[in-house]
Amino acid sequence: MREQETAREFTAQMSVRDGRWRVYVVLLGMTERWPEFAFGRRRAVPTLTERSRALSVLGFEPVAGGEWAWSEDSEIPDDPATPVILIAAIRVRSQAEVAA
Repeated sequence: MREQETAREFTAQMSVRDGRWRVYVVLLGMTERWPEFAFGRRRAVPTLTERSRALSVLGFEPVAGGEWAWSEDSEIPDDPATPVILIAAIRVRSQAEVAA
């Protein structure tokens, strides 16, 4: 089997709260705490390079051809005046599984 077929894929998401961006890997169906990286500073959206480094620190990498997709949510559902929450997502795979 090729490496790409053996490594499980997950979704990594990035969002901002209180002016601080964070990226985390969603591990549905697992009891482990989701890996998370906080960028630790108030600033614009992290660059693609910064996001890739954060995912690497967490032990993940984007799947081949993966792109960040952006969506909007609201802080208070059904309230059109509530602040918008931006969420980005990308498919990732475990670096450890790829190396195995």
